[in-house]
Amino acid sequence: MQYNWQLPDWPDFKYDLTDSIDQLLAFAEETGNVSGLLKAAPDAVKVETLIDIMVAEAIKTSEIEGEYLSRQDVASSIRNNLGINQKAQPVKDKKAQGVAELMVDVRNSFTEPLTEKKLFEWHQMLLKDSRTINTGAWRKDTAPMQVVSGSVGNEKIHFEAPPSSIVQHEMGRFIQWFNDTAPGGKQEIKKAPVRSAIAHLYFESIHPFEDGNGRIGRAIAEKALSQTLSRPVMLSLSRKIEANRKNYYQSLEAAQRSNDITGWVSYFVQVILDAQIEAKELLNFTLHKTQFFDLFKDKLNERQLKAVKRMLNEGPGGFEGGMTAKKYISIAKTSKATATRDLQSLLESGVLLSAGGGRSTSYSLNIKFYT
Repeated sequence: MQYNWQLPDWPDFKYDLTDSIDQLLAFAEETGNVSGLLKAAPDAVKVETLIDIMVAEAIKTSEIEGEYLSRQDVASSIRNNLGINQKAQPVKDKKAQGVAELMVDVRNSFTEPLTEKKLFEWHQMLLKDSRTINTGAWRKDTAPMQVVSGSVGNEKIHFEAPPSSIVQHEMGRFIQWFNDTAPGGKQEIKKAPVRSAIAHLYFESIHPFEDGNGRIGRAIAEKALSQTLSRPVMLSLSRKIEANRKNYYQSLEAAQRSNDITGWVSYFVQVILDAQIEAKELLNFTLHKTQFFDLFKDKLNERQLKAVKRMLNEGPGGFEGGMTAKKYISIAKTSKATATRDLQSLLESGVLLSAGGGRSTSYSLNIKFYT
């Protein structure tokens, strides 16, 4: 088995964008929509949407690697690093601190050229709690760096990265390529999703660190997008990747068998487009929920207010299965009879919409009607 880096044309990636034209045009349209919404949105809505997206990115990029972080710790750390909290909130989880610090630095430094020093800084941020990983340095272990699945004795090798002895050389070429393909560079790639797709694959194929390659590789994909768009990107790649993690790994594995990466570019461009559409929907929802809440907040009792806030906090998708009497009882800490009356009142006043009937009745917020 030969991998992409072992082939004579490495890293001369080839790709055909014929099948990606529609997605690229749609991405350009969606980024324009998001830019327009951001210009029109109140500052509070912009900040809330940004934090929601950054928190999602931080949590999901960790979940892809099998790490599950506290949303509250991540959100507090992001707010601390953005300077939103007047007094820094305490965050106990070092992993949450690290990934939040990384997310904010990627955003703040997007215009800067990529350097070895910056990559080492990101690695140290991300793995600041590690006592076993050599952070802020390329891997040096002489054992092969392999991506493996399966139980002991039945392992399947999905990919083997270049040996440690050539990582510094390969990363030097990667950093040069990244900067040369940036806006104004000698080999500028003007289509942001295409550059992002190649950057992520290229970095992951070198796999230069002992640990944290996936998370930093996705940060690099975001940096490539932001640089080429000339503004910090407003989307969460990792949330869309994590939603179909199997497809991500299968696409990556297939791409690392050849330097014709047409299939990979098509896959990754679609992921980016989906992430941008989702971000637009979140921005719209955040704007509308503010209007919705202002309209109804003085018309709800304490129990109803608590339940509606909880529903709004679930985001555009709302509760899975909608609000039910059972969920309302749990959230409002009330009896079944009171929950039934409260829900009926919310339905009659136009706050909620109902679906189903009897014990299967569920409710959703009637936000669209009021926007």
